[in-house]
Amino acid sequence: MPDPRSPDPLSPDLLDRIRSRAAAHDRDNTFPHDDLADLAGAGYLRALVPAGFGGLGLSLTDVVRSQAALAGAAPATALAVGMHLIWTGVARTLWDAGDPSLEFVLRDAGAGEIFAFAISEAGNDLSLFGSTTVAEPMPDGAYAFTGTKIFTSLSPVFTRLATFGLDSVSPDAPKLVHAVLERDDERIVSLADWDTVGMRATQSHTTRLERARAEPSRVHRRLDAGPSADPLVVAIFQNFEILVSAVYVGIAERALDLAVLAARSRVSARSGLSKDADPATRRRVAVAALEIDAVRPRLESLARDVESSADHGDQWFRALVGLKLAATTAARAVVGEAITVAGGAAFASDHELSRLYRDVLAGGFHPSNDDAALSTVATAVLGPPPT
Repeated sequence: MPDPRSPDPLSPDLLDRIRSRAAAHDRDNTFPHDDLADLAGAGYLRALVPAGFGGLGLSLTDVVRSQAALAGAAPATALAVGMHLIWTGVARTLWDAGDPSLEFVLRDAGAGEIFAFAISEAGNDLSLFGSTTVAEPMPDGAYAFTGTKIFTSLSPVFTRLATFGLDSVSPDAPKLVHAVLERDDERIVSLADWDTVGMRATQSHTTRLERARAEPSRVHRRLDAGPSADPLVVAIFQNFEILVSAVYVGIAERALDLAVLAARSRVSARSGLSKDADPATRRRVAVAALEIDAVRPRLESLARDVESSADHGDQWFRALVGLKLAATTAARAVVGEAITVAGGAAFASDHELSRLYRDVLAGGFHPSNDDAALSTVATAVLGPPPT
């Protein structure tokens, strides 16, 4: 039967080039400008942008598959570029639902602008439901944002910054104000402080907003503080959790491939047989494969549900955070099994599995973290906790 999938902009040669550079960017703690240039040249940054806005018009499922493949080559590159793809995905999801409030994102991305998220704040576990950043209303309808955001991937290269903050002074306050800022290095200050255990090439620096101005046409939501099922919030959760999960599924699949290579290349001094004949090794590889088998279909199923506007009602958040928890947990487990299969060689700092081991640790820090995800699922099943 013919393959029903859309053409993948990530050719094997492109992925091989990106893979060849990943170790150096990790070692040197540098942003992969070369990867970004190659991906932009292939049209990948416009993958989710409809053709009418200058994009490739690929589906979310298409991009999920591509992100997993990219993560198998260079996890940090995939995670960083994924933040841009997430924001274009949010705009696409709203556009497909008849909501044009982020049409400007599609137009800008189609023209080559690069979007980053500035959402997370140190010590703030409210995620999208609260902010310590000040959103100051201006007389002309603009807003000035002042605050500190953490984990701003694509910091060296973004040209547009999607952020939010709290308006506590307007007559209808408090309101969470969502807007997109144009880069202004005097008012949007990157601290260049990213020096982490893993996902180093994302260069997700801390960002200080110093009365950074969002034009009235770029202020696209004012929402009540607290939990919200506004279409914007749902679309952010949908695209973020799905595309981040794709990265970790891709890491797991690469780790399994490396485990298979190791099992076939290592020979037991005792038996003279390759390790792929050893029952314990075979069991570990099987366990790793089953971890992937459990999460990959779940990932693609939810991506298709977003595309088809499936009605999960108030269970969307449960499904999305559950997917992200499953994907990051599986990735950690698979990498662990792969390291055991590969043996002592994987303990070397320059071994690819050593890098994957460090990279998967980042999975616990993406919203929703493990505790928050479990709380969301418990509320979906049991209702709010008794007071």
